Amino acid sequence: MSDDLTTLIAQIEEQEQHLVFPRFDEAEAWELGSLLVRLATERRLPVAIDIRRGEQQLFHAALPGATADNDAWIQRKVRVVYRFGASSFLVGRRLAAKGQTLGAELGVDPALFAAHGGAFPVRVSGAGVIGVVTVSGLPQAQDHALVVEALEQRIGSAAR
Repeated sequence: MSDDLTTLIAQIEEQEQHLVFPRFDEAEAWELGSLLVRLATERRLPVAIDIRRGEQQLFHAALPGATADNDAWIQRKVRVVYRFGASSFLVGRRLAAKGQTLGAELGVDPALFAAHGGAFPVRVSGAGVIGVVTVSGLPQAQDHALVVEALEQRIGSAAR
């Protein structure tokens, strides 16, 4: 495994450890989704944004340039978070570090699961993973970075 990949994995693990909500409800999903829309609109990013709590979709937006294909990618990334309890980017980077890919050897169908960046677990203190926030439409590292940026802003304000 390369030092760069090791460093990236450690960075994502640290993000997941500290990006934890004190609570998460419909209002928080709306605020987080609205922030993501605002950031993406200002930057003219062609993304779809999705926030779920369990199986319930709490927020969804498709910005100019996003397509139905982005929604399919969202579904596949969300399944990875729920299956592995980690961001889709972290799962993909851990697999890459081992020279593996997501597939039958892990008990999943790659047509239904995508270990590509952009889906991040919504964690609540004392409850664990209760949902997923996802961005699709950019290269995977950029999808992941946009979600992390918004989470850092929201969780910082939620902790106040």
